[in-house]
Amino acid sequence: MKTHYSITETPFQYRQLCWFCGEPKEFLFAFPHSKWLVLDCVHSPIKVSACKECKRFASQAKVDSIWDVHMHVKQALIKHYHKDLAIGLNWTKEELEESEFEGGNFEGFKKSAWFMYEVAKGRVSYQPWPLIVNGDTLEYLPEKEAFMFDGMRYPSIDDAILHYVQVFDLNLHFFKQVLARVGEAKFSSAIRYARIYIAATPQEQAIALRSLS
Repeated sequence: MKTHYSITETPFQYRQLCWFCGEPKEFLFAFPHSKWLVLDCVHSPIKVSACKECKRFASQAKVDSIWDVHMHVKQALIKHYHKDLAIGLNWTKEELEESEFEGGNFEGFKKSAWFMYEVAKGRVSYQPWPLIVNGDTLEYLPEKEAFMFDGMRYPSIDDAILHYVQVFDLNLHFFKQVLARVGEAKFSSAIRYARIYIAATPQEQAIALRSLS
């Protein structure tokens, strides 16, 4: 039997935007989608606006709700734009403007790097509008809470942890242990502490952790 999809209501100011990232829309993404047919979808079949890239990521999600698709897309964007997002962790806008990069690729990097960082950050942090079908708002019950840090909205704290571990080449297990001791509210302190011990031996890391207890 052919699936009937309801097109969600879009506020006027968002009518040309991707529901996932806020970029200009190109398609309507149907969920459950034909590639991964979900029999126990928690809501009625719907269509939401999407850009080309987010539609491609969304079509790869094997999940049972559009909100889980949203999380999958955000995680894919973080992974895809890993290098662009790392720019904002290693530079400030002023540092790039005052850098002495001249000629060839260096000069191109100086001109475009911060713009690319802001685009990637904006897409990852973008919050979609509520989904309304036939006048009723679909209830959103997230399994994981979004995590805000340094002006960026991550799908969850686990995604923030993985991002910083990759950017700064941290030991994942050690960083998680540090964070567990200092608490999520001191996420930046945990990063700085873990960076001190990047080249530390397991024994040195154990001593460092004991000093936090």
